[in-house]
Amino acid sequence: MTVEEKIRLMAEKKEYTFEDLITIVEILRSDKGCPWDREQDHKSIRKDFIEETYEVIEAIDTENPELLREELGDVLLQVVFHARIEEEQGRFDIDGVANDICVKLVHRHPHVFGDVYADTSEKVLSNWEKIKSEEKERRTVTDKLRAIPPMLPALMRAEKVGKKASCFDFENADQVFDKINEEIAELKEATQGGDKAAIEEEMGDLLLTVTSLCRKLGVESEVALAKATDKFIDRFDVVEQEVHKLGKEMNDLSNDTLNDIWDKIKHKNC
Repeated sequence: MTVEEKIRLMAEKKEYTFEDLITIVEILRSDKGCPWDREQDHKSIRKDFIEETYEVIEAIDTENPELLREELGDVLLQVVFHARIEEEQGRFDIDGVANDICVKLVHRHPHVFGDVYADTSEKVLSNWEKIKSEEKERRTVTDKLRAIPPMLPALMRAEKVGKKASCFDFENADQVFDKINEEIAELKEATQGGDKAAIEEEMGDLLLTVTSLCRKLGVESEVALAKATDKFIDRFDVVEQEVHKLGKEMNDLSNDTLNDIWDKIKHKNC
């Protein structure tokens, strides 16, 4: 079938399948397709993949199935698009991608597809990590730490590192509180010295320790910070509304006055 025939076929359809998505991306990347799509490579659309993934997370967090369906489609497009770029280079195609993940799933679920016994999620995860380490030839704990993607959000990466380094960890939350106080003291000392590099280093140590406290308390640092940020925005909105009732703008009032309004709102919401 020629590209022109494929274009006509896709234009006439009322419902589409995964195979149609593959065909559409092929058309868009062809000489008869879209100039923008043809110009893209892995790096040029890298950020798009990240953004689409976060939009899926938003749909999950807001429990919006319609939005989730849409955003999953956007992520699926990214997968097919990247696979198409590789297919054009003769390295692999989307079927190869599907094959590899199927092989991985079968291999890492020996309790389903083999004769290994695992009747709890804990045993399943333990087996998964063991098999994964064997596949990737990660022989030491350090190998596992370095394998955690450095491009992950910093808080998430720090938590993963701390979890995998559990052989060298705080015994309890109280120990972490003590460590946080120690890090705060070191940060204050660095601040007094005025060395920006030292301040950044000590601030990093403090944030890393806070993620350890989150792990000990069973709290996801990314989620906690996201909720705190949302709460700040909501309260800021109410403060700004109160300021507008006074016929003022935020910049018209002193910090002390704004803090008084903030505290009243905070106590009112408690």
